[in-house]
Amino acid sequence: DIIGTRIFDSALRTFRTEKGPIFANFILADEINRAPQKTQSALLEAMQERQVTIGETTYPLEEPFWVLATQNPIEQEGVYTLPEAQVDRFALKVRVDYPSHADEAAMLALRLGEIPVSRVMTPSDVIRFRGFITETCFVSDAIREYVVRIVRATRTTDSSSLPVVREMVLHGASPRAAQHLLALSRTTAFFRGRDYVLPGDVKRIAADVLRHRLIRTVRAEAEGISTEEIISQVVAKVPIP
Repeated sequence: DIIGTRIFDSALRTFRTEKGPIFANFILADEINRAPQKTQSALLEAMQERQVTIGETTYPLEEPFWVLATQNPIEQEGVYTLPEAQVDRFALKVRVDYPSHADEAAMLALRLGEIPVSRVMTPSDVIRFRGFITETCFVSDAIREYVVRIVRATRTTDSSSLPVVREMVLHGASPRAAQHLLALSRTTAFFRGRDYVLPGDVKRIAADVLRHRLIRTVRAEAEGISTEEIISQVVAKVPIP
């Protein structure tokens, strides 16, 4: 069990709590679509509430708490579909394509056992660094409005939605998508050496933030219309401030 369990201690004649691997700062959920529903539900609570419940006791999770999950897009047997509520908890989804010729050749020359690994930051350093980006990277009202317009344009219920959205999207992005898009646009700007966000930062990260949040219609799947194509059209049509 990833959250832990209650174990009876015969020597002390009492139950004690044995915490699971989820009590960490960085969680790697490898091939998360192979996890059964019970495990997915436990992970969902941790990601949303930043706490887990073992027995009748609730334990808060220490900050920072990050979950990185991998998913095999090819295999279909023995996998469990992730519910929309859990997928929406992830800030972004990054597609990993085949490496370039040079990168693949470099992989063959790499010996993992000889790579030294050392700590570069403490958890408290990460929290301070995250707060520093939030406090120092300026976001104008126009950028906030731009983010909201992009996210709302993915919904069929919005008056600004494109025909491709009304025909190919069953469910659009949630308000949480706007929060993640703004936060990651700010981070993108910071790592590009600026203390202010530009529309290009929003456009650059939009597909990664939105691709797992759009639920396509049966028609879109039948015609092979990808979420990336839909997002690209949406971003291209929303006026740049």
